[in-house]
This record gives sequence, C-alpha cells and structure tokens, in this order.
Amino acid sequence: MRKIVASLTAFTALTAAASAADLPRRAYTPPPPPVPVFTWAGAYFGINAGYITSTKDTVTTAGVFPVNDGVRVGNRPAALGLPRDGFTGGGQLGYNFQFTPGSGFVVGAEADLAYTDLSRTRSTTGRLGGISTFRELGSFLGTVRGRVGYAFDRTLVYGTGGFAYASESYRGVFQTAAGQPSFYGSNARVETGYAAGGGIEFALPTDSVFNVFHSNAVTVKGEALYYDLGRRTVPLVAVGPGVGAYASRFRNEGVLGRFGLNYKFGS
Repeated sequence: MRKIVASLTAFTALTAAASAADLPRRAYTPPPPPVPVFTWAGAYFGINAGYITSTKDTVTTAGVFPVNDGVRVGNRPAALGLPRDGFTGGGQLGYNFQFTPGSGFVVGAEADLAYTDLSRTRSTTGRLGGISTFRELGSFLGTVRGRVGYAFDRTLVYGTGGFAYASESYRGVFQTAAGQPSFYGSNARVETGYAAGGGIEFALPTDSVFNVFHSNAVTVKGEALYYDLGRRTVPLVAVGPGVGAYASRFRNEGVLGRFGLNYKFGS
C-alpha cells in the first residue's frame, strides 16, 4: 500500500511540474529611462538687442586763462545737458559651470560687443550772442564680465560685473554772434571703465523652433547693466587770431536694458 501511495505522489508531482513548464512566461518589462536633468554647464553664443540711455550727461566748461571770461559773463555755458539714448544690438559668447545639475549655483564668464546709437548735438546762445555747440557720439559698447547665479532647474537668476569699453568722440565749437568759429576742440578714443547689473535666463525645450543650430539648449534672457566710463576733458583752443582756450568736460555713464537669445553646447 505504501508503494502505491508513493508512486501516485511522485506521478502527481511530475505531472504538475510538466504543466508548469508549459505555461507561458511573463514578459520582462524594463524600467522607464531616467529623465534627463538639465544643466547650465557649457559654452554658448548668441545675439542681443535693447535700449541704452545716458544717466550723467552734463558738459561743464571753464576758461583756461583769465582772458576767456565768456563763462563768467554768461556768453558761454558753464553747464549744458547733453542727454543721449537709442538702440543697442550685438552678440555675446560665454561659458558656464554648474556645481550640481538641476538646481544649484552657476558661475561663468561672458564677453559681448554691441552697436550703440548714442549721438547728440546741442547748441545754445549766450548773453552776448555767442553760439556754443557740443556733440558726443558713442558707436559701440563692449564688456567682459563674470556671472554668478542660482539655477532653479531651467531658470537662472544671476548678477554680473566686470570690465567695459566703448568708442566715444567729443566735439566743442564756440562761434561769435556773426557765426564765425572762435574756439574749437575734439577728441576720439576708446574709453574704459566698468559695468555691473543682473538678469534672468530661461532654457527653452531642445526641440524649440529657435534651435536652428541643433544645440543642446536654447535660452532667452532679460538683462540690465549700468556702465561708467569716466570723464573726458577736451581743450577748446582759439581759432584764428583768438587768444587762450576753454576746457570742456564730458561724462560717460549710462544704463541699458536688453533681451538675448543664446545657443548652448557642451554638457
């Protein structure tokens, strides 16, 4: 009897094992791929455009020798406002390093160069009929700045500051009441100083319609900068038989606001 029971048990176990082997196996489902974490690290280049205006724009004038008393008697302006504003547009390139992907601190450097439509000519007539004309022209502004910010995933808030330079030309002409030049002076040079400001930048989806260069990120930014390029004194010397000279001091400070589009490569 024991042999019969053991045989039936063994037969049942073998039958169950064979049936289990014939069952279809469950298909293996791989885990979903990890979602890429955005990083601001890498090199970039882009374009910018905006508005620029002067902030301290008064030209001050003094007579160099006592014989030039035109300022004292009111025939030449001791101070004359020369405000300037206009369009600015250009390009930039730079590099960012991010300490942690996703959200975290970002440091970098950027260089830019932009055309500036900063031109103003102004004339005034003195008490004795003397005509005084001043002109200041700025054709480009460039900066080399560091950037420090914090990234909230695809949004970067940053501060920036560094070296600034610009092409500037100055001119002053004093005429008699009859319109004859009596004193003239001019100067054209590249001025240097500093710029500081801040901005916010946002990364668009990689497949954005703006991604014409097939970069791994396209970003848009809004930025505001203050620049100070110092002061420049221009001597106005006598024309013809005149005697002596005047000295006119121009100031070169201002602010700009602009939008930019960047193409990022690298990480």
